Amino acid sequence: MSEHISKQFDAELESIRGNVLGMAGLVEEQFRDAMKALAEGDANLIEKVVTTEVQVDALHLRIDDECTLMIARRQPAASDLRMVLTVIKVINDLERIGDKAAKIARRARQINEAGRVHVPRFRDLEHLAELATDMLHVALDGFARLDPSVAAQVARDDLRLDEEFKGLQRQLITFMMEDPRTISLSLEIIEVAKAIERVGDHAKNVAEYVVYLVKGVDVRHADVETIVRKAAN
Repeated sequence: MSEHISKQFDAELESIRGNVLGMAGLVEEQFRDAMKALAEGDANLIEKVVTTEVQVDALHLRIDDECTLMIARRQPAASDLRMVLTVIKVINDLERIGDKAAKIARRARQINEAGRVHVPRFRDLEHLAELATDMLHVALDGFARLDPSVAAQVARDDLRLDEEFKGLQRQLITFMMEDPRTISLSLEIIEVAKAIERVGDHAKNVAEYVVYLVKGVDVRHADVETIVRKAAN
């Protein structure tokens, strides 16, 4: 009987992990669609991104309920408890990434409705988004493979993303000073850039949770060197 229960528990844990990865795939697609909608001004794609937020929120609540029920029924300990706690944290960050994607889509709608065909510094925005997307993919791959080493790469990329965001922000401020007519649109683009930068932050969080899951060490708020050391030990 104990062996049967253990196998059933493992199956439940694996099911929850699979649901997280399903949610992750949906959020990654939503973020990519949001950037495509911004580039193309596609009204249908904009609405798809916004409505996907409802699906993401529903998955968030469902998986959170599954984790709460598992803690109540199974009372997991040690690595099993870390897995459940990690899942709860990961889905919180995924839900927030979904929020950022929806925010970008809403900005795309405003730009499109105002008839602004040209999005200033879009190539720079696109580059930021590619970097954030890569960070998220690497972090989620680390979660799927239980590989804490990804945290070092994601932490380094996050520093790079932060610097590139600041650089773009400075360029847009200069743009606004040179031509006050661009202030409204430039502020909207800065909001989009900030949303992308926050996606990178959430990806970094996910990578750090993998270190906690596998190593049992909390590396949140640690510098890159500490994350590299803790992930390797």
